[in-house]
Amino acid sequence: MDYTYFLSKKSLNRKPSPIRALVPLLKIPGIISLGAGNPNPETFPFSSFKICLKNGDVLNVEEKEMDEALQYGPTAGLPALIDWLREFQLAMHSPPYDDFAISIGTGSQDLLTKAFEMLIEPGDNVLIESPAYAGALSFLNSQSCTLIVEIETDEQGLIPDSLSSTLSNWPSLERFPKFIYTVPIGNNPTGSSVHIERKRAIFQIAHDFNILILEDDPYYYLQYNNPRIPSYFSLDTDGRVLRFDSMSKILSAGSRVGWVTGPATLIKQIDLSSQSTNLAPSFVTQAIIYALLKDWKLSGFLTHVDKVAAFYKEKRDIFVKYANQYLRDVAQWNVPEAGMFVWIKLKGIEDSNELITKRAIEKKILAMPGEVFLPNPRPSPYIRLSFSNVSEEQMRLALQKLADLLENVSVN
Repeated sequence: MDYTYFLSKKSLNRKPSPIRALVPLLKIPGIISLGAGNPNPETFPFSSFKICLKNGDVLNVEEKEMDEALQYGPTAGLPALIDWLREFQLAMHSPPYDDFAISIGTGSQDLLTKAFEMLIEPGDNVLIESPAYAGALSFLNSQSCTLIVEIETDEQGLIPDSLSSTLSNWPSLERFPKFIYTVPIGNNPTGSSVHIERKRAIFQIAHDFNILILEDDPYYYLQYNNPRIPSYFSLDTDGRVLRFDSMSKILSAGSRVGWVTGPATLIKQIDLSSQSTNLAPSFVTQAIIYALLKDWKLSGFLTHVDKVAAFYKEKRDIFVKYANQYLRDVAQWNVPEAGMFVWIKLKGIEDSNELITKRAIEKKILAMPGEVFLPNPRPSPYIRLSFSNVSEEQMRLALQKLADLLENVSVN
């Protein structure tokens, strides 16, 4: 593929940092570096550290590994962790090509925003599922896009016919879009998951119209059923998928470790962006994550994520039980197959904003109005509720209070 077609002038104009280019050369045996201004590790107060797991196990990051983690390193990330993630992606997705590249970021959103910047030229039009992840919208609204075009979704996620119709009928005078952005599994905010038949149809449309797919998939390992739905990356015969993964939902949100996988040309451009901004993500955090993954191996990691998915499935089931008890007459929803969210349509209400941002808060309930997830804001009868971090009694009480609010609105 000719990736220059997709890249913005800003991205094409990025040049490698001459200092960052020295980093891999430091590994050459016998090299004497008078070039890079690396601080002397003898001045660092840390020598090693221990990681205590909840099951009582203790993992050690020894002095040699610690020295590497404490120093500047490759922009793409800790080499040992990159290697682990590469084998992981091959095992989990079996992509049709193996010359893909990986880059680690400060959370997947760090990489996602760099990908947006890499692709968007002033005056471009972008395609995004609707409703959409508010964090992505926040960044896109800061870019110089002419149009943010909404592609319709339903309870099964992105609708292929909506994407195909939009592209087939694209106005000749408008700049043609380069990519579609989607959260395909356990969607934030709708909780929907796109099954493999739709994914194949969507990938074929992307192929036919020569657009990229930005597959933002932080909830992939929070699927409640096995086998997991295959990814767009697993279908990528063209090299047109950028896949974004995250440890935030499965190991630690505060670790801020995410990674992007895709064609080496595009990953290189993201790395050039990192070189001119944050240089590289935290190597200390990566060393902690790598120590755990090295100890667990693939089988241990999959055992862990299966437990995490089962944990959220139980939360989902409890939430649905109380939703059926209290909200059945005043709202409607679909039961998610993955993730942390339920997208609820309030009956008889055209705009949920005032109800959620004022009245619900007065009742000490926090939720999100549907309007904030619409690429082109307008009143919405929907709200997003999350069951991830509340107890059963808190769920029961919150949904009971919400039902009381809705019944009062309908009465008035």
